[in-house]
Amino acid sequence: MNQENKSEQEYFFNNVTLVGRAGRDAELKYFDSGTAKAELSLAVNRGRSKNREEITDWFKVVLWGRQAEIAGEYVKKGSLIGIEGTIEQNKWIDESSGEQRETYFIKASSLKLIGGKKDQMAHA
Repeated sequence: MNQENKSEQEYFFNNVTLVGRAGRDAELKYFDSGTAKAELSLAVNRGRSKNREEITDWFKVVLWGRQAEIAGEYVKKGSLIGIEGTIEQNKWIDESSGEQRETYFIKASSLKLIGGKKDQMAHA
């Protein structure tokens, strides 16, 4: 396919890959439909500042289905994990103030358990 025939949409993509440590145990819940959802926070070190302090970015991660069940069973605070997914945005109206709010999160499509039990115990 030549460049002229490609739609503009083909030039955009939203993929993210992160490796870091869970900031808390994954929180697993099931809906009436039986679908599983897990949420966790992920700390990813970005490097060091000019005064040599570590810079850590925090991400909210949401997993669904079997990946959520695995996270609920194995992802504990301090676990070393990798995730792949997309960045998504939630918008809503705050009922108390009437203001529009928004938040961003990673909708993970893949979860990799990198650290073993020994690694998890050292960071619990």
